[in-house]
Amino acid sequence: MISSNEKNKQVNINKIDKVYKVGGIQKAIEACQSELLSDPTNPQLHVRLGDLYLEWHLDISQAKSYIDDAITEYQRALESYLDSPEIYHKIGKALYYKNEIEKAINYFEIAIEKNAKFADAYYMIAECYTRKTRFWDAIDYAKKSIAIAPFVNAKAHLLVYSLLNISRKKSFMCKLKCFRELFLFLVKLPFDKVAQKNITRGLSYIRFLPMLIKGLIEVKRNGLENAVEIYREAVDKAPGFVLLYCLLGDIYRVLGRFEDAITEYKMAIWLDNLNISAYTALCLCYEECGDWDSAIDIYNKLIEIQPDVAEYHGNLANIFYMKNEIKEAIRHYQNAILLNAKESWTSVIAQTLAYVYQSSDNNLDASISAYQTAYALTPADMEIYINLGSAYYDKGDFDNALTVYRKALELEPTNPQIHCNLGYLHWGKGDIDDAIKEYELSIRYNSDYDIAYNNLGVIYLDDLGHVKKAAELFQSAIDCNPNYALAYYNLARSTAIMGDKIEAAKLYQLAMNVNKVTGEMEPQDITDRIQGLFD
Repeated sequence: MISSNEKNKQVNINKIDKVYKVGGIQKAIEACQSELLSDPTNPQLHVRLGDLYLEWHLDISQAKSYIDDAITEYQRALESYLDSPEIYHKIGKALYYKNEIEKAINYFEIAIEKNAKFADAYYMIAECYTRKTRFWDAIDYAKKSIAIAPFVNAKAHLLVYSLLNISRKKSFMCKLKCFRELFLFLVKLPFDKVAQKNITRGLSYIRFLPMLIKGLIEVKRNGLENAVEIYREAVDKAPGFVLLYCLLGDIYRVLGRFEDAITEYKMAIWLDNLNISAYTALCLCYEECGDWDSAIDIYNKLIEIQPDVAEYHGNLANIFYMKNEIKEAIRHYQNAILLNAKESWTSVIAQTLAYVYQSSDNNLDASISAYQTAYALTPADMEIYINLGSAYYDKGDFDNALTVYRKALELEPTNPQIHCNLGYLHWGKGDIDDAIKEYELSIRYNSDYDIAYNNLGVIYLDDLGHVKKAAELFQSAIDCNPNYALAYYNLARSTAIMGDKIEAAKLYQLAMNVNKVTGEMEPQDITDRIQGLFD
């Protein structure tokens, strides 16, 4: 039999519920506070007031935080109901929205200790692990929640679907599981009031669509400052609308206001820690303002969320290379290649890795292997032949270099760079006639090829002793590229041999001036030549 005191408590709750239906949440809070003045130890009133504060806090139009108020009311109710799993669950939920995840998990676990069949507590632990990017643990707890309450748990199915979908796994089985979870979510949605509330809250953002469109029109018109004002006004009206923070961040990035952009993207992530677009935009923002360490931290977070996305490893490798952390760069390039997002993209990454091995790690065998990987992915890419041949040449493996270049000519017989590289190869082997032939073909197919003119000039000067012909070729190289320090240097050498030391000194000085910009040569080599003119 229910006591008269319990009946009175229930009457008070019913009265507040009626006020809520008629006057809204603020009136209901005021009514609840009024009832507590006359009945301050009523735990049901404290729970109801806590629920109202939490609901008000989650209202997208509410800028003020009421989480602490909700927690205080739940804790007061807990003093009367120490063994209530519901109250522990409510406190945990409030802590979750306060982003105190570890404390929230602790309260949910206590709720489960009090009631091992508490499906919502298992579900909220799944949400907590999602925040911590422990996705497989989150899926495990969501499934436990479904097992306990299979017919009223649409929200748990939606969470599992979201986690499986965001992982970007490409297997057929994963896609099938995603479809199954989405289907079950839709089937069970009519029976899950919490899921219905969540959807209603999401749909409520539609009323801000006119402001979004107005802001986008201003962006199209290049009225970025006006767009900022529109979106800031929208944020004031809907501080929980994640998209607004992303849009503001994008505009601030375009305006070069990186600190403001970073703040907006961080806010978007705080509201939705699975917002991939906000993470990637934040990475780009850090890269654009040169904050490599912060960019690395965010890319690592993205890799936790989506470990199979090759692009994150590729971008992270580029950053480590710019920081001269070669081993880390190589590791992430290798990861990107293994994940093989797209053949053409992976080929570029393999070529980049090959270049890093060749230029920074001095590992020619690894470089050749990486170029071969790129070749297997995109066999028609001429750059691969050029670079692979160069790697073989640097290793001293002239026969394989020659094979690679000849194969390239089968694809593009008039490619000037291949002929130029063949000229260099024959020259290195001492086959002067073949070298001259290839350089002349290179110039025939590209009359502006400065390197071919210069190298051919060196052969005529140093190997054949045809000084005048060499000088003409060096001048042609300079005509093609006025910023070619080595060509000025070689023309100066030719001029000095022909006896005009004054003109040679002027050319050496030009080489010195250009070299300060291009850095092609050791400056001391030029200085020594100038001094040697008049010794």
